[in-house]
Amino acid sequence: MELADHLTGWAPEPVETTARIDAWPSHAFAALLDEPSPVRGAGDPLPPMWHGFHLLDHPAQADLGDDGHPAHGRFLPPLPHRRRMFAGGRLEVRDPLRVDDVVTRRSSLVAATPKSGRSGAMVLVTVRHEFLRDGEPALVEEQDFAYRSQPPGTDRGLPAAAPAAGEAKPGRWHLRLHPDEALLFRFSALTYNSHRIHYDHPYVTGVEGYPGLVVHGPLLALLLLELPRRFAPERQVTSFSYRLLRPAFAGTDVVADGDGEGPLVAGVPGQAPSVQGTVRFA
Repeated sequence: MELADHLTGWAPEPVETTARIDAWPSHAFAALLDEPSPVRGAGDPLPPMWHGFHLLDHPAQADLGDDGHPAHGRFLPPLPHRRRMFAGGRLEVRDPLRVDDVVTRRSSLVAATPKSGRSGAMVLVTVRHEFLRDGEPALVEEQDFAYRSQPPGTDRGLPAAAPAAGEAKPGRWHLRLHPDEALLFRFSALTYNSHRIHYDHPYVTGVEGYPGLVVHGPLLALLLLELPRRFAPERQVTSFSYRLLRPAFAGTDVVADGDGEGPLVAGVPGQAPSVQGTVRFA
């Protein structure tokens, strides 16, 4: 059966979640980065994409699959042996969310498109989130997820580590992160993400076919946004688009680089980037 056949009749309805924005998640993520928190109290704006620590889904333990990810969910395609990979996204910042805001997240399916990639057939699912404050969208985000049907123990078919194209000169914006096992565990806890690829080494190597623990895609995207936040704090990000190009793994430094004019990139030094993104400023 083709992957597209499993999508027949799958048309999930939109869903809404409402919560108050508090300061603790921002303090916790800043501590994970060994940085002072940019958020102090009521009325302070969240940096771009830090909203991802709020309005989290909390599935029951009984609803998790063998991979630690929910076995079923509104926007999870009904594929056999489903394997999930975060692929990228787009964010529009109309007005930053602020501490003590009451926010409603309205989520809906944009598309579920069968594709054939370098590692085989997959389904690309795009989900749109509108973050409403007083009934008006303050943020609009789209997230892309790639899903494969992969029996346990099957090789991922990942490409060999590709060398970077020539020796790049570091940009004006430059920072380094060491995503060890403890850091990945803390990020998983902060985002209520129990996907075992981020903390269970026997599982990720023996079942999912990766060579090591996988660095979270959203963490790589947030690392790109740390560049303008730290090196150009006076500039307001109004949009951000990014694409995950290849996995990064625990225990190897990840370096983010850019100059504020062209694309921002992050990845393992000496290899092709793991993520590339573009920001626009007010």
